[in-house]
Amino acid sequence: MKKIFLYACFSAAMLVSCKKEIEKISDTLKDTVSSSETPAVEKDSIKKDSVVQKESVPPAMQENGFYNAFVLPKDKKMRDSVYAEFSKKYSEKERYAILALNRLDSKNRFNTDTLVVPAKIDTTLMSYSPFPMQLDVLSGVKKFVIFSYPIQAYGVYSNGSLVKWGPTSMGKKAAQTTRGLTFANWKKKLSISTVSTEWKLPYNFNIHNIGGIGWHQYDLPGYPASHSCLRLLMKDAQWLYSYADTWILNPGGATTKAKGTAVMVFGDYKWGGRKPWKKLLDDPNANNISVEEMTKLLEPNVDRMIKEQDNREKVADSIKTAKAMAPVQSEKPAEVPVN
Repeated sequence: MKKIFLYACFSAAMLVSCKKEIEKISDTLKDTVSSSETPAVEKDSIKKDSVVQKESVPPAMQENGFYNAFVLPKDKKMRDSVYAEFSKKYSEKERYAILALNRLDSKNRFNTDTLVVPAKIDTTLMSYSPFPMQLDVLSGVKKFVIFSYPIQAYGVYSNGSLVKWGPTSMGKKAAQTTRGLTFANWKKKLSISTVSTEWKLPYNFNIHNIGGIGWHQYDLPGYPASHSCLRLLMKDAQWLYSYADTWILNPGGATTKAKGTAVMVFGDYKWGGRKPWKKLLDDPNANNISVEEMTKLLEPNVDRMIKEQDNREKVADSIKTAKAMAPVQSEKPAEVPVN
């Protein structure tokens, strides 16, 4: 009877403990998704007294740039339960935006212990852009795509105005993406990787022909993981596939007659350090790249960008004119020889 009594007490204690743990996780979830609370703390990476607090201003005012930490428990069952509540709180588009801010796709949504969640969700992501909204140095460049290694993000500019930005996963430490200015080459809706035939690369756009480097859709695990290519979310890969211009080859295809859209890869990733986007919990502007920094980076390359841009327009116009004249020439009646 004593053993039965002790076993009953032990079982009751375990049930109480489990209940408290579940309640604790539930409370964490409520605190995280509520925009009126102070951001939660990510274990071993954020000091409790360093999290940004803005009690005098409504936290929902995202224009001031504040973020909350959504902590995921290590236990898989608890993670599933917490993420189910997370899915109820946010719409599909909002979850997509949150994951994008954390450099994740839906497949890798559990590949982190903490999600950075904006106090106010902007599904276009433009409210959280780390890139300047306007760059006068690019006013004469019609199309330009830039990839930042330090923050694993890309930006798209049209005549100096930022029109789009998003997450990327660039070359891992052992196979880093080539830095510097280059130009878009060819594109293919579905390519097969030269590293492994099992790897399918949707909406592949090559930027280094010899090196086989390009941007395309593939897994975003929350860190640089590719074999030199620039991984993108599917929607971003599709958008860039339609946006950027390809090269124009001379007859026979052996040489380039005109280059495509200007593309630049710059900076260095802090390997082994804290993920840059998690620093937003301490400082909402932690990932921002200043106008001065971008201008200094781009100014030496602008003349070449415009030169290649102008050349492509001339070549494209000449090809268009030649095609337009071709039917007219073929319809011209043959001359009758005079005897």
